[in-house]
Amino acid sequence: MSQWLEQVIDNAQNVSDFLSPARDAALSELKLQGWPGRRTESWRFTPLSSVEKRVVVENKDVTTASAPVIENLEVIDIVFSNGQLITDTASLALPKGVSICQFKDADADQQAAISSLYGKVKPQKHTFGLVNDALAENGVFIDVAAGASIEPVMRISNLSSQPCDAHTRLIVRLGDGARATVMEFGEGSCESLTTAFAEYSIGYKAHLEHYRFAMFTGKAKQVGGSHFKLSELASLNSTLVGYGSELSRLDVDIWHAGEFANAKMNAIYLLAENELFDLHSCIEHAVPNGTTEENARGIIGDGAKAVFNGRIHIHRDAQKTLAELNNRNLLLSRRGIINTKPELEIYADDVKCAHGATVAEIDDTALYYLLTRGISRSRALVMLNFGFVQELVAQIPKTAIADWLLPKLSKRFAEMEVK
Repeated sequence: MSQWLEQVIDNAQNVSDFLSPARDAALSELKLQGWPGRRTESWRFTPLSSVEKRVVVENKDVTTASAPVIENLEVIDIVFSNGQLITDTASLALPKGVSICQFKDADADQQAAISSLYGKVKPQKHTFGLVNDALAENGVFIDVAAGASIEPVMRISNLSSQPCDAHTRLIVRLGDGARATVMEFGEGSCESLTTAFAEYSIGYKAHLEHYRFAMFTGKAKQVGGSHFKLSELASLNSTLVGYGSELSRLDVDIWHAGEFANAKMNAIYLLAENELFDLHSCIEHAVPNGTTEENARGIIGDGAKAVFNGRIHIHRDAQKTLAELNNRNLLLSRRGIINTKPELEIYADDVKCAHGATVAEIDDTALYYLLTRGISRSRALVMLNFGFVQELVAQIPKTAIADWLLPKLSKRFAEMEVK
């Protein structure tokens, strides 16, 4: 057991609310699992030494912060600053058909809905997810009524500016036939530790457009996950962008619980010198006639290390499943490392599935061509990198988000240049 985890377990004994039964179950599982070491398959390539001996630093101060402006995009903003919710959800101007509340302000019906989903969509295998189960007192519940179509983007931001521990939680329920867009945004570079987990229940014929921008850098340590349960004929379109830091880890689970559900996930991860990013995804096809398309592309800078593990699990009864997984990686130098492991586990015999992974370096010929045309090396690398991820950016449904993202990626590419 690590020093940090022992402190977490001690602190969790003092958390008491309507979620106490779920928190107690998480603590029991956490004690049983213990601290994940290098022999733990899901953490084999991602060292946790920076967390293992960390001292828990609690933050009780409320720090003013605001999420970045995205031009031409209507947004409902919910902001966590260093783990503290600084948005008064009760005063939000909300369109008809959606309600948003803090866990601590939930009425009896909302408490019942939160309890029915808390820790139920996210698998219990996630160590830091269990930590979040036990400690995430600052949580938000978004409930979209059946048949409602919500135009504004509901953005939940986790902003880190102090070297403290922060644990936040998001629960989203889309009623039958509902449509909504949710963005999870995280940013910070100080020596903080953030766990931010979200669980989504997507009802019959409902559609969720989802974004997660995990843009922590520097000394920041962020471990989080987005987890989805799809009902019959439900659809999900998810876009993830992750930067590297001292420790960056995201887990994504998509559970096809109803027939004819459709999921699409595009992921981009960009690592500058000596950074680490780890993306684990698991697609569970538990019923027939489901469709999944997953594309992940990474650019790894000098001395940086990326980990990708993508698993598609086709259960015995999941006939007529169509699933495809593709991971492509670009190394900016031979000191960069990518550990990629696409997996297919199939127990049904009437399915169409494919998976693959590639690792390549910057094309010296293309780079030389641009340099001989008077283009600087940094600009040339930006142009070549843009070409590698442009296809996924172009698939973002909302043009305003794509237009906001492109300059941020350009700046990030400049930071990743091999000197």
